[in-house]
Amino acid sequence: MTDLPEHISIWGELADVPHELRHVDVAGVRTRVLLAGAGPDLILLHGTGGHLEAYARDIRGLADGFRVVAYDMVGHGWSDTPDRPYTIDVLSDHLLGLMDALGIQRAHLSGESLGGWVVAWTAAHHPDRVDRLVLNTPGNIANKPEVMARMRDSTMAAVRDPSDATVRRRVEFLFHHKEMVTDELVLLRRAVYSRPGFVQAITNTLVLQDPVVRKDFAWEPGWVGKIAAPTLLLWTEHDPTGGLDEAAMLLDWLPDARLHVIADAGHWPQWEKVEEYLRVHREFLHE
Repeated sequence: MTDLPEHISIWGELADVPHELRHVDVAGVRTRVLLAGAGPDLILLHGTGGHLEAYARDIRGLADGFRVVAYDMVGHGWSDTPDRPYTIDVLSDHLLGLMDALGIQRAHLSGESLGGWVVAWTAAHHPDRVDRLVLNTPGNIANKPEVMARMRDSTMAAVRDPSDATVRRRVEFLFHHKEMVTDELVLLRRAVYSRPGFVQAITNTLVLQDPVVRKDFAWEPGWVGKIAAPTLLLWTEHDPTGGLDEAAMLLDWLPDARLHVIADAGHWPQWEKVEEYLRVHREFLHE
């Protein structure tokens, strides 16, 4: 019998997982949502320019103990792209609106990159809606201009020219092990970035990489210190958006936080180090 690779495809990851993929109306925004499993609600938020498939390799493992909700944020994936700046408060309001639409009063929130920023803001400003919080490689806590410029330029280049080579470079940015970037992942991104009007949508997302706009939402101890939810900082050794010095800043600002560092991974540990990602989520969220 021929040995099968660990990862075949996104459909292969979900093939034996009972799940539902549908669109939900969130204050007029048609929002693509995947639901799986049963138990306490756990909502997963992707990063800049991303979509719910970022969590394809984790749905099975998390659905064992949670009702998992993964979705495309407003202006992302195959959700609607209304023409307005997608600042952190807008993305947070969209999350809360989705929770309302699904009848979820409180949930565990786990966000990667931009998603981590959104869930942290939500926990600080709406503490009654959040049980436990996971900030997965939340990225550029120090608001470094060079990191903002790299994120803005690489993302915009891929959307303006959604060719294989340009989009592949953008996806490879997320990985320490570039060989793990599949053609399927690249093609999905190319399909998203080729949607009509998506250049304007990503422009509305990338306002957060403008220091003038960002200052109203930038990570700082004033609002971060209001996060009452127990928080897990999930960092990696090779995150291109921020080092462990930035994790230390968050540990100082957060009232109740701990740090776990995943070795040999980049910005997407949920894809590169699935078993460790799942284990630390289960241990922390089930405490």
